Order: sequence, then C-alpha cells, then structure tokens
Amino acid sequence: MILNWATRITILRIVLVIPFVGFMLKINDPELSPAMQGCMRYIAIVIFFVMAVSDGIDGYLARRKHQITRLGAFLDPLADKLLMTCACLLLASKRGRVDDIQLPGTVVLLIISKDIFLLTGFVIIYLFTSKIHIKPVFIGKTATTLQLAMVAAILIAPEVSMVLPGWIWFLRVLWWSAFATAICTMIIYIRDGSRYIAKYESAHGGMNKPQS
Repeated sequence: MILNWATRITILRIVLVIPFVGFMLKINDPELSPAMQGCMRYIAIVIFFVMAVSDGIDGYLARRKHQITRLGAFLDPLADKLLMTCACLLLASKRGRVDDIQLPGTVVLLIISKDIFLLTGFVIIYLFTSKIHIKPVFIGKTATTLQLAMVAAILIAPEVSMVLPGWIWFLRVLWWSAFATAICTMIIYIRDGSRYIAKYESAHGGMNKPQS
C-alpha cells in the first residue's frame, strides 16, 4: 500500500512522541545541570510544536488533495491521543513537570479516561456492526485544540510568567476548559455511538432474525 503525504506526516507525529517523552523525562534530572535541564525542555518544546503544526498540515493535505483514507482517519486521532496521554502524564509527574507547575491529577485522569472510553466505544461499535465508524465532532476537535494549547502554555510558562505574572491563572482556565470539553465530548460520542448502533440494528435486524 502506497502511503500519501498526509498519512506519512501523521506517522511522523506518532514517531516523534518517543523523543518528546525522552527529553521531557530529562527536564528535572538531578544528574543534569539547570542549564542542561532547560535545554532538554527547549528541545521538547520544539518537538511538541512540530507535532502540533503537523497535526494541522496532515488534515489540510488530506482535505485539499482528497486523500482522506480509513488508515489516515484512524491514525490521526491515535497520534493526538498518544501525544496528549504522554504529555499529560509527564506534566502531572514530579519527573516531567515544568518548574512548580503541576497539572492536576483530576484533569489528567479525565482526559486519559476520555480517550480510553472512546477507544472502547470504537471497539464496541466494530463488534456490533463489523464496520469502522470514525466520525469526528466539533467539540472533540475543540477538546483536542484546548489540550494542545494547555500543554504548550505549561511548557513555555517559565519564560512567559516573567512577563505576565498572571499566566498561572490563564493555565488554570485552560486546563479546566480542557476538563469540561472532555466531559462534553464523552457525552456526545455516547449519544452518537448509541444512535449509530441503533440505526444499524434497525436496518439489519430483519436479516438476523431466526426463520420460523
């Protein structure tokens, strides 16, 4: 199978998660000097922004060149979920947190739970219908955008907070907004998934009834 450029970029995003995690794990390494710890964070920031920008590029290419495929539709949200899961876990840990800013465990738990829930729902729909059903919704994209903004804002916080002392309050607005949109996303996907299964059963129910 020949991969188009949109899918190649998506795969690159997935691969870049590995060095991102590696550098994030070094930003509080006691064996490194403060200068080296800062260098590790800067490299992690660059990798993160490359992944965030490429997220928009692969979607643009897929739509512009009419290269939307099932593989791409599956890998694109997978790349987002891998990045956000790793980033949130790191930012909530002592090893990967940025300065004294530690992402609340409640926010991390809900974001990761949402992704696990959506994956479970995807599997359930496939088992019921034997079809791959991926239908992004606006609130889901909004949740992903807020989560990306939240991670980026935390990563650059040490520099920005020196200029904007109230930056921590902006961060709190971001992570609780991400929390709220994650809840809304789960509710909407529950509704849409249930409707899709019900519609499928309504259309195929007669075929599955035993003959009298």
